[in-house]
Amino acid sequence: MKFALLNPNWDFKGSTYFGCQDPHTPLELLFAADQLRIAGHESLLIDAQMDNLSMDEARRRLERFAPDFLVIPTAPSYLFWRCPPPELRVPMEWFAGLQSKAVKVAIGPHPSATPAATIRKIGCDVALRGEPDQILAELASKPWHEIIACCFKKEDGQLHISPTSAVADMFASGPLDFKNYNVEAHWHRHHVFTNDRGLGAELEFARGCPWACTFCNKTLFRNKFRERSVDAVLQEVDTLIARGVQYIYFIDEIFGVGKNVHRLLEGIAERSVKIGFQTRIDLWNEETLDLLGRAHCISVECGVESITHEGREDLNKNCRLGTDRIAELLVYARGRIPWVQANLILTERDDRVEIHRWQEALKSKGVWVSEPVPMFPFPGSPLYTQTFAAAPDDMAWERAHRHYTSIFAGKGYSDIQEQTPLAIEELETCIS
Repeated sequence: MKFALLNPNWDFKGSTYFGCQDPHTPLELLFAADQLRIAGHESLLIDAQMDNLSMDEARRRLERFAPDFLVIPTAPSYLFWRCPPPELRVPMEWFAGLQSKAVKVAIGPHPSATPAATIRKIGCDVALRGEPDQILAELASKPWHEIIACCFKKEDGQLHISPTSAVADMFASGPLDFKNYNVEAHWHRHHVFTNDRGLGAELEFARGCPWACTFCNKTLFRNKFRERSVDAVLQEVDTLIARGVQYIYFIDEIFGVGKNVHRLLEGIAERSVKIGFQTRIDLWNEETLDLLGRAHCISVECGVESITHEGREDLNKNCRLGTDRIAELLVYARGRIPWVQANLILTERDDRVEIHRWQEALKSKGVWVSEPVPMFPFPGSPLYTQTFAAAPDDMAWERAHRHYTSIFAGKGYSDIQEQTPLAIEELETCIS
């Protein structure tokens, strides 16, 4: 069977999306292509964003390949599944505009949380919940009702909705060889704010996270923490270096948790490549921060969230360090890493004057502290359940979006967001 794996040419006009808008390696599609090859299927990966393809250009590539299945994610890169655009406008446009006769398959945070609404809005045939890497190949070999996390439209028009929303133990992927990907076109170096130049890339060492922070949207996919083989990841690093990559960003939900991360860093320290990632500063101490310096880390983003113990407790951070120790480690890290960032979330526990004082104290020592970001109650996150006292239903994204905009329209959004976002209903009906 032939599978076309297509990353749309994303745009975010009118959206509350606050992730990075530059192209990122669609690792979910690369891992899926690898598993499809192992299962004996043929795949074509089209990254319309990286290659800046128009709909017509992508359609022509698709027509030449003549796939049996067309797979499109509902958020750009695994990195942003946890903070996706709430609306489905872009995948709706691309499924419709490509005019493919293939079986249409949606993957991503939307089908994971609200598969029925995703099928209805997009008009796809299948919506896969959770991680699609190894499930996709089964679409060609099993009755769909026997496939875990597979939701689909039956012949009578009714929907089969799988009760399983996460496939947590499927992450045994060997090293990607990137032969099916235009590595040399990846100019973006994620979360690098210096004048550093050269090709960037993204890799993945671990999935999931052992914590359950209130605001984090990973419960219905990529929830359970799992590490990959250090040797497999280092082989990927070597492959990317050979292709000219000089900077690698690890997209892990939380880099630094696993028992093998220090061995990975020792291996990276021996190679000519720089790295960046997201983490919690309470996972590190002076000795391991020194290791990060030796491993050529140039960018680290630390989720602090609140400057008070009470605020962190409200967010279920389960952080054992006090605020003074957090600040001390951030400053120590900055002595070894060119960009250290502490992220804050807008909570009722933190006084704005005290936040400003804390920001200025750390900025004076070279640590960047973000303005507190408003929390979006993503369907599937603990925050959604707490806010609405219910599991996500078919109107979950609209409900969360209305709640978010009603609260923060007057208080102000993040400085990387649209300041006058449109309603989901409006975005999803203005498809050109």
